[in-house]
Amino acid sequence: MKVGELAKQTGVSVRTLHYYDEISLLEPSHRNDAGHRLYTAADIVRLQQIMSLRQVGFSLEEIRECLEQSDFSPYRVIQLHMSRLREQMELQRKLYNRLEAIAASLRSTEEISVEELMQTIEVISMFEKYYTPEQLEELKERRQMLGEEKIHQVQGEWQELIEQVRAEMEKGTEPTSETVQFLAKRWRRLIQEFTGGNPEIEKSLNTIYQQEGAANASRNAIDSDTCEYISKAMAVLK
Repeated sequence: MKVGELAKQTGVSVRTLHYYDEISLLEPSHRNDAGHRLYTAADIVRLQQIMSLRQVGFSLEEIRECLEQSDFSPYRVIQLHMSRLREQMELQRKLYNRLEAIAASLRSTEEISVEELMQTIEVISMFEKYYTPEQLEELKERRQMLGEEKIHQVQGEWQELIEQVRAEMEKGTEPTSETVQFLAKRWRRLIQEFTGGNPEIEKSLNTIYQQEGAANASRNAIDSDTCEYISKAMAVLK
């Protein structure tokens, strides 16, 4: 059978058949006097095997090994591809969750700059680095439970509280003073609003601030001096 006929019967392009010949994956058993490829029944069987293995995700090199090595295990390769598919599915799931988180962050913002978008993506990437998948899922559920209105309210409270703490620090007020201790209690309450009282999530949050620094962890909402100041106040919180 000539290459054109084989291509027509199998749906494999002539170009592909030529390529398989070039890489010695499927070499025609014969050639006529003009040098044209002639395929036998055995060649057609091999092509069908190649097509079947391609359909389940085998690479051409894996197909070659499978067809040429008697001790090669197709089952092992299938297991390998299943593992790869699981990895791809996990990456797709993470990508979906990331896009969902970005959408949630931007939902209430009609206009956003490229810089703000990049900052949002950086924060989400940082969360993925320090929080476990289970913690991220819990934070997602907590966000849904609180609702956007409550979240905006808490964000406003944070901004106001940070300014008040910074003002006391600049005045030289001792962290143990009644005023700063009151602010520290409010700080603790807002942290619990975020963590839902989960100590493991709070531990991950603290790790972010330790590893990334206050400015990066808070998107420049709080500087390291203010963070250290309120930390001292919380350390002696009654």
